[in-house]
Amino acid sequence: MSDSLIAVTGATGHLGGLVVDKLLESRPAASLVAIVRDPAKAQPLAEKGVQVRVASYVDRAALESALTGVETLLLVSGSEVDQRVPQHVNVIDAAQTAGVGRVVYTSASKATTSDLVLAPEHKATEEYLTASGLDYTILRNGWYTENYLPQVATARQTGAVVAAVGDGRVASASRRDYADGAAAVLVGEGHSGKVYEFSGDQAWDYDELAATIGQIIGKPVTYQRVDGPTLVEMLVGTGMPEEVAQFMAALDANIADGLLAGTTGELSTLIGRPTTSLKDGLLSALA
Repeated sequence: MSDSLIAVTGATGHLGGLVVDKLLESRPAASLVAIVRDPAKAQPLAEKGVQVRVASYVDRAALESALTGVETLLLVSGSEVDQRVPQHVNVIDAAQTAGVGRVVYTSASKATTSDLVLAPEHKATEEYLTASGLDYTILRNGWYTENYLPQVATARQTGAVVAAVGDGRVASASRRDYADGAAAVLVGEGHSGKVYEFSGDQAWDYDELAATIGQIIGKPVTYQRVDGPTLVEMLVGTGMPEEVAQFMAALDANIADGLLAGTTGELSTLIGRPTTSLKDGLLSALA
């Protein structure tokens, strides 16, 4: 099994790239397949000996070709909201045709039962994958600490973190934490048919977020509480499209409802270390 092919979609993206890096620590480069849209971005991987194969989530024929001979596939969820389900279905169908042994999918927290605004596309993908007959493992990734880099930039200018999350808490982890978890599942045994709820070890609130950003930028930062409609109005005022602003407000409402606060310990258990703290995760992302 040590040299069976492991493929990663989105292998030059933020998460996929980190997964490939982690796999290279324990696997021969030639046993890894980086599935990418732009081969130029994957040149550094090719130079390390990783097999680079070109396919997008919308090109079924290219996906089938790229998955030839692959035993285990990490399907990193697409980034195009409202396009994810048909794209993921394409990949799963191609994996089935190509004879892939197992598909590992990066989903969202409690995707099949949560009211999280992001959940429906992940729910549909999970249901399609589990009904496909393919061996599978589902990684329900919680919130990424790197999602808060825009708040750091804004706080440098305004001294405030503005949000409509009330007293909601977030159990975030770094992309590297989630990548290490994915890599452990890809190379480890006993993960067949499992659904993991990945999250950070500690759930923090927005007062803590503001204080942490203040430590990083070296000036006081406060958490400014607003309601949803006010947040939408403020975001539209910055030039954000109304639809996007409404989506952001819905996410804040989800956080207020505690939908991203769960701390399961499953990620730290799997990677054999504590997850990265909020401060260290932000500092690493800013470096």
